[in-house]
Amino acid sequence: MTNTVLGIMGGSGFYDLPGMANAEWRHIESPWGKPSDDILFAEIDGLPVRFLPRHGRGHKVPPSAINFRANIDVMKRAGVTDLLSISACGSLKEELPPGHFVIVDQFIDRTFEREKSFFGAGCVAHVSVADPISPLLADALEVAAKAERVSVSRGGTYLVMEGPQFSTRAESELYRSWGCAVIGMTNMPEAKLAREAEICYATLAMVTDYDCWHAEHDDVDVASVIVIMRDNTAKAQQLVANLARNFPKEHPICPIGSDKALDVAIITPPEARDPALLAKLDAIAGRVLG
Repeated sequence: MTNTVLGIMGGSGFYDLPGMANAEWRHIESPWGKPSDDILFAEIDGLPVRFLPRHGRGHKVPPSAINFRANIDVMKRAGVTDLLSISACGSLKEELPPGHFVIVDQFIDRTFEREKSFFGAGCVAHVSVADPISPLLADALEVAAKAERVSVSRGGTYLVMEGPQFSTRAESELYRSWGCAVIGMTNMPEAKLAREAEICYATLAMVTDYDCWHAEHDDVDVASVIVIMRDNTAKAQQLVANLARNFPKEHPICPIGSDKALDVAIITPPEARDPALLAKLDAIAGRVLG
Protein backbone atom coordinates (compact mmCIF):
# COMPACT_ATOMS: atom_id res chain seq x y z
CA MET A 1 0.00 0.00 0.00
CA THR A 2 1.19 3.55 -0.79
CA ASN A 3 2.14 5.91 2.02
CA THR A 4 -0.14 8.94 2.28
CA VAL A 5 1.15 12.42 1.52
CA LEU A 6 -1.45 15.12 2.17
CA GLY A 7 -1.31 18.15 -0.10
CA ILE A 8 -2.93 21.47 0.77
CA MET A 9 -3.64 24.02 -1.96
CA GLY A 10 -4.19 27.25 -0.05
CA GLY A 11 -6.45 29.86 -1.59
CA SER A 12 -7.13 33.50 -0.74
CA GLY A 13 -6.14 34.26 2.85
CA PHE A 14 -4.76 30.77 3.49
CA TYR A 15 -0.99 31.09 3.18
CA ASP A 16 0.47 28.87 5.88
CA LEU A 17 -0.21 26.05 8.32
CA PRO A 18 0.68 26.45 11.99
CA GLY A 19 1.79 23.57 14.20
CA MET A 20 3.90 21.79 11.61
CA ALA A 21 7.20 20.00 12.32
CA ASN A 22 10.32 19.97 10.16
CA ALA A 23 8.92 22.71 7.93
CA GLU A 24 11.05 23.64 4.94
CA TRP A 25 10.25 25.50 1.72
CA ARG A 26 11.58 23.68 -1.33
CA HIS A 27 11.71 24.68 -4.98
CA ILE A 28 10.58 22.04 -7.47
CA GLU A 29 11.05 22.48 -11.19
CA SER A 30 8.22 21.59 -13.56
CA PRO A 31 8.34 21.00 -17.33
CA TRP A 32 4.98 22.81 -17.46
CA GLY A 33 6.41 26.16 -16.41
CA LYS A 34 6.58 28.10 -13.17
CA PRO A 35 4.28 27.09 -10.29
CA SER A 36 2.72 29.70 -8.01
CA ASP A 37 5.41 29.28 -5.35
CA ASP A 38 7.76 26.85 -3.67
CA ILE A 39 6.24 23.98 -1.71
CA LEU A 40 6.34 23.84 2.07
CA PHE A 41 7.43 20.33 3.12
CA ALA A 42 6.40 19.49 6.68
CA GLU A 43 4.81 16.92 9.00
CA ILE A 44 1.78 16.95 11.26
CA ASP A 45 1.77 14.10 13.79
CA GLY A 46 4.02 12.08 11.51
CA LEU A 47 1.94 12.59 8.37
CA PRO A 48 3.86 14.17 5.47
CA VAL A 49 2.17 17.43 4.42
CA ARG A 50 2.89 19.52 1.32
CA PHE A 51 1.54 23.06 1.20
CA LEU A 52 1.38 25.28 -1.90
CA PRO A 53 -0.14 28.79 -1.78
CA ARG A 54 -2.22 28.90 -4.95
CA HIS A 55 -1.75 32.64 -5.48
CA GLY A 56 1.82 32.67 -4.15
CA ARG A 57 2.90 34.14 -0.85
CA GLY A 58 1.67 37.73 -0.81
CA HIS A 59 -1.18 36.92 -3.22
CA LYS A 60 0.71 37.93 -6.35
CA VAL A 61 -0.89 35.62 -8.92
CA PRO A 62 -4.46 36.38 -10.11
CA PRO A 63 -6.83 33.48 -10.88
CA SER A 64 -6.46 33.46 -14.67
CA ALA A 65 -2.65 33.67 -14.44
CA ILE A 66 -2.26 30.65 -12.16
CA ASN A 67 -0.23 27.92 -13.86
CA PHE A 68 -2.54 25.12 -12.80
CA ARG A 69 -0.60 22.46 -14.70
CA ALA A 70 2.69 23.38 -13.03
CA ASN A 71 1.01 23.51 -9.60
CA ILE A 72 -0.44 20.02 -9.90
CA ASP A 73 2.73 18.68 -11.48
CA VAL A 74 4.97 19.86 -8.62
CA MET A 75 2.52 18.48 -6.05
CA LYS A 76 2.71 15.13 -7.84
CA ARG A 77 6.51 15.33 -7.86
CA ALA A 78 6.36 16.06 -4.13
CA GLY A 79 4.58 12.73 -3.64
CA VAL A 80 1.09 14.05 -2.91
CA THR A 81 -1.59 11.33 -2.90
CA ASP A 82 -4.50 13.39 -1.54
CA LEU A 83 -5.03 17.07 -2.29
CA LEU A 84 -7.27 19.38 -0.29
CA SER A 85 -8.20 22.68 -1.91
CA ILE A 86 -8.95 25.54 0.49
CA SER A 87 -10.92 28.18 -1.43
CA ALA A 88 -12.68 31.43 -0.56
CA CYS A 89 -16.04 31.55 -2.33
CA GLY A 90 -19.24 33.53 -2.64
CA SER A 91 -22.55 31.97 -1.59
CA LEU A 92 -25.41 31.49 -4.04
CA LYS A 93 -27.84 30.16 -1.43
CA GLU A 94 -29.55 31.89 1.50
CA GLU A 95 -28.75 29.01 3.84
CA LEU A 96 -24.99 29.29 3.22
CA PRO A 97 -24.07 32.56 4.97
CA PRO A 98 -20.65 34.22 5.20
CA GLY A 99 -18.50 32.29 7.64
CA HIS A 100 -20.01 28.94 6.66
CA PHE A 101 -17.95 26.18 5.01
CA VAL A 102 -19.06 23.86 2.19
CA ILE A 103 -17.53 20.53 1.22
CA VAL A 104 -18.53 20.65 -2.43
CA ASP A 105 -19.21 17.57 -4.53
CA GLN A 106 -19.59 18.98 -8.07
CA PHE A 107 -18.26 21.73 -10.31
CA ILE A 108 -19.46 23.71 -13.30
CA ASP A 109 -16.49 25.04 -15.26
CA ARG A 110 -17.14 28.46 -16.83
CA THR A 111 -13.47 29.34 -17.32
CA PHE A 112 -12.14 29.93 -20.84
CA GLU A 113 -8.54 31.24 -20.67
CA ARG A 114 -6.80 28.31 -18.98
CA GLU A 115 -4.87 25.23 -20.07
CA LYS A 116 -7.05 22.36 -18.91
CA SER A 117 -5.13 19.16 -19.64
CA PHE A 118 -1.66 17.67 -19.48
CA PHE A 119 -2.49 15.65 -22.57
CA GLY A 120 -2.90 16.77 -26.16
CA ALA A 121 -1.41 16.36 -29.63
CA GLY A 122 1.00 13.43 -29.44
CA CYS A 123 -0.67 11.71 -26.50
CA VAL A 124 -4.43 11.95 -26.17
CA ALA A 125 -6.22 10.94 -22.98
CA HIS A 126 -9.77 11.26 -21.66
CA VAL A 127 -10.29 10.85 -17.91
CA SER A 128 -13.69 10.74 -16.25
CA VAL A 129 -14.55 13.63 -13.93
CA ALA A 130 -18.18 12.60 -13.48
CA ASP A 131 -17.45 12.51 -9.75
CA PRO A 132 -14.63 15.05 -9.28
CA ILE A 133 -14.40 14.74 -5.49
CA SER A 134 -12.79 11.73 -3.86
CA PRO A 135 -15.29 10.50 -1.22
CA LEU A 136 -12.82 9.19 1.39
CA LEU A 137 -11.02 12.53 1.51
CA ALA A 138 -14.35 14.37 1.71
CA ASP A 139 -15.50 12.03 4.50
CA ALA A 140 -12.37 12.72 6.53
CA LEU A 141 -12.77 16.44 5.92
CA GLU A 142 -16.34 16.37 7.21
CA VAL A 143 -15.31 14.48 10.35
CA ALA A 144 -12.54 17.01 11.02
CA ALA A 145 -14.87 19.96 10.48
CA LYS A 146 -17.42 18.62 12.94
CA ALA A 147 -14.73 17.79 15.49
CA GLU A 148 -13.56 21.42 15.35
CA ARG A 149 -17.17 22.67 15.58
CA VAL A 150 -16.92 24.39 12.22
CA SER A 151 -20.22 25.34 10.57
CA VAL A 152 -20.13 23.09 7.51
CA SER A 153 -22.42 21.60 4.86
CA ARG A 154 -21.70 18.46 2.85
CA GLY A 155 -22.48 18.67 -0.86
CA GLY A 156 -23.11 21.45 -3.33
CA THR A 157 -22.00 22.63 -6.75
CA TYR A 158 -19.12 25.10 -7.10
CA LEU A 159 -19.50 27.39 -10.15
CA VAL A 160 -16.00 28.32 -11.34
CA MET A 161 -15.94 31.65 -13.16
CA GLU A 162 -13.00 33.16 -15.03
CA GLY A 163 -12.60 36.40 -13.07
CA PRO A 164 -10.85 38.45 -11.91
CA GLN A 165 -13.97 40.64 -11.80
CA PHE A 166 -16.84 39.53 -9.58
CA SER A 167 -20.17 38.53 -11.16
CA THR A 168 -22.76 40.74 -12.76
CA ARG A 169 -26.14 40.54 -11.05
CA ALA A 170 -27.56 38.72 -14.08
CA GLU A 171 -24.78 36.12 -13.95
CA SER A 172 -25.29 35.61 -10.24
CA GLU A 173 -29.01 35.01 -10.71
CA LEU A 174 -28.32 32.65 -13.63
CA TYR A 175 -26.01 30.50 -11.55
CA ARG A 176 -28.56 30.49 -8.73
CA SER A 177 -31.19 29.25 -11.18
CA TRP A 178 -28.85 26.35 -11.99
CA GLY A 179 -28.87 25.34 -8.33
CA CYS A 180 -25.21 26.17 -7.67
CA ALA A 181 -24.16 26.51 -4.05
CA VAL A 182 -21.00 28.63 -4.24
CA ILE A 183 -19.02 30.62 -6.78
CA GLY A 184 -15.27 31.09 -7.06
CA MET A 185 -12.43 31.49 -9.54
CA THR A 186 -9.85 28.79 -8.86
CA ASN A 187 -10.95 25.15 -8.62
CA MET A 188 -11.09 24.57 -12.35
CA PRO A 189 -9.11 23.27 -14.10
CA GLU A 190 -7.37 22.35 -10.84
CA ALA A 191 -9.76 19.47 -10.08
CA LYS A 192 -9.58 18.12 -13.64
CA LEU A 193 -5.79 18.20 -13.63
CA ALA A 194 -5.66 16.48 -10.23
CA ARG A 195 -7.73 13.65 -11.72
CA GLU A 196 -5.34 13.37 -14.68
CA ALA A 197 -2.49 13.21 -12.16
CA GLU A 198 -4.32 10.45 -10.25
CA ILE A 199 -4.43 12.55 -7.08
CA CYS A 200 -7.49 12.24 -4.84
CA TYR A 201 -9.07 15.71 -4.56
CA ALA A 202 -11.55 17.54 -2.35
CA THR A 203 -12.56 21.18 -1.86
CA LEU A 204 -13.35 23.08 1.30
CA ALA A 205 -15.15 26.24 0.20
CA MET A 206 -15.01 29.08 2.74
CA VAL A 207 -17.98 31.39 2.22
CA THR A 208 -17.02 35.07 2.45
CA ASP A 209 -20.02 36.86 0.91
CA TYR A 210 -23.35 36.56 -0.92
CA ASP A 211 -21.88 37.51 -4.32
CA CYS A 212 -24.20 40.29 -5.59
CA TRP A 213 -27.64 38.66 -5.68
CA HIS A 214 -28.78 39.19 -2.07
CA ALA A 215 -31.00 42.29 -1.66
CA GLU A 216 -30.23 42.66 2.06
CA HIS A 217 -26.44 42.44 1.75
CA ASP A 218 -23.94 44.75 0.11
CA ASP A 219 -22.43 43.70 -3.19
CA VAL A 220 -19.17 41.78 -2.79
CA ASP A 221 -15.96 43.80 -2.50
CA VAL A 222 -12.40 43.04 -1.43
CA ALA A 223 -12.66 44.84 1.93
CA SER A 224 -15.72 42.88 3.07
CA VAL A 225 -14.22 39.61 1.83
CA ILE A 226 -11.02 40.14 3.84
CA VAL A 227 -12.91 40.66 7.11
CA ILE A 228 -14.72 37.31 6.83
CA MET A 229 -11.69 35.59 5.35
CA ARG A 230 -9.54 36.23 8.41
CA ASP A 231 -11.97 34.41 10.68
CA ASN A 232 -12.50 31.63 8.11
CA THR A 233 -8.76 31.10 7.77
CA ALA A 234 -8.26 30.54 11.49
CA LYS A 235 -11.03 27.93 11.49
CA ALA A 236 -9.66 26.27 8.35
CA GLN A 237 -6.20 25.98 9.89
CA GLN A 238 -7.62 24.20 12.94
CA LEU A 239 -9.68 21.94 10.69
CA VAL A 240 -6.69 21.00 8.50
CA ALA A 241 -4.56 20.23 11.55
CA ASN A 242 -7.30 17.90 12.85
CA LEU A 243 -7.61 16.28 9.40
CA ALA A 244 -3.86 15.60 9.24
CA ARG A 245 -3.69 14.21 12.78
CA ASN A 246 -6.36 11.63 12.02
CA PHE A 247 -5.71 10.91 8.35
CA PRO A 248 -4.64 7.34 7.47
CA LYS A 249 -0.87 7.03 7.12
CA GLU A 250 -1.35 4.45 4.37
CA HIS A 251 -3.30 5.65 1.32
CA PRO A 252 -6.51 3.63 0.91
CA ILE A 253 -7.73 2.65 -2.54
CA CYS A 254 -10.10 5.34 -3.82
CA PRO A 255 -13.61 3.88 -4.24
CA ILE A 256 -14.20 5.93 -7.42
CA GLY A 257 -10.79 5.20 -8.92
CA SER A 258 -9.26 8.68 -8.63
CA ASP A 259 -5.85 7.10 -8.02
CA LYS A 260 -6.12 4.86 -11.11
CA ALA A 261 -7.76 7.33 -13.50
CA LEU A 262 -5.27 6.77 -16.31
CA ASP A 263 -5.72 2.99 -16.48
CA VAL A 264 -8.20 3.31 -19.35
CA ALA A 265 -7.75 6.95 -20.35
CA ILE A 266 -4.91 7.05 -22.90
CA ILE A 267 -6.13 6.40 -26.41
CA THR A 268 -3.01 7.12 -28.51
CA PRO A 269 -1.11 3.87 -29.23
CA PRO A 270 2.53 3.71 -28.05
CA GLU A 271 4.00 3.90 -31.55
CA ALA A 272 2.14 7.17 -32.26
CA ARG A 273 3.05 9.02 -29.07
CA ASP A 274 5.20 12.16 -29.13
CA PRO A 275 8.44 11.59 -27.16
CA ALA A 276 8.67 15.27 -26.21
CA LEU A 277 5.22 15.23 -24.61
CA LEU A 278 5.92 11.89 -22.94
CA ALA A 279 9.00 13.43 -21.31
CA LYS A 280 6.84 16.18 -19.79
CA LEU A 281 4.37 13.57 -18.54
CA ASP A 282 6.98 11.68 -16.50
CA ALA A 283 5.49 12.57 -13.12
CA ILE A 284 1.82 12.83 -14.12
CA ALA A 285 1.54 9.63 -16.15
CA GLY A 286 4.75 7.75 -15.49
CA ARG A 287 2.85 4.92 -13.79
CA VAL A 288 1.05 3.97 -17.02
CA LEU A 289 3.56 5.21 -19.59
CA GLY A 290 6.67 3.76 -18.00
